[in-house]
Amino acid sequence: MVRPTIGQLEREISQRIGSFYNAQLGVRPSKVICHCFDKQIVVTLEDSITLVEQALVDGNLKKLAEEVRVNLNKIIKPQIKTLIEEIIDTNVIDVISNSSLATNRTGIIAILEQLPAVRNLEAIPKVDLNSIKD
Repeated sequence: MVRPTIGQLEREISQRIGSFYNAQLGVRPSKVICHCFDKQIVVTLEDSITLVEQALVDGNLKKLAEEVRVNLNKIIKPQIKTLIEEIIDTNVIDVISNSSLATNRTGIIAILEQLPAVRNLEAIPKVDLNSIKD
């Protein structure tokens, strides 16, 4: 089996998370960007706030909208973890996420147990290639 490149993994993560948000939250982010840095994967989503959250903000119920978002992030965190693990074929030991209702953006950081198995490790920023054992 040919190992994917880090770029291929990043694109697949971006596409799958965008589809996940559409299917599970009913919102299609306008942009999903994924970058791997050593043993971390960082995903940013633009236009990731649901219509319900936006309606709450517009109705001067910002605190409630923030509470809804915090709880949504808690609910989807295990699913995001599983989704990333399936794509990169390594364990994710933590997922951290937060959203801004003011900017309509979400950030997700996945902390990996080990580097993903890719054919171009040197393309991953912050990786110390001298510390990797074959």
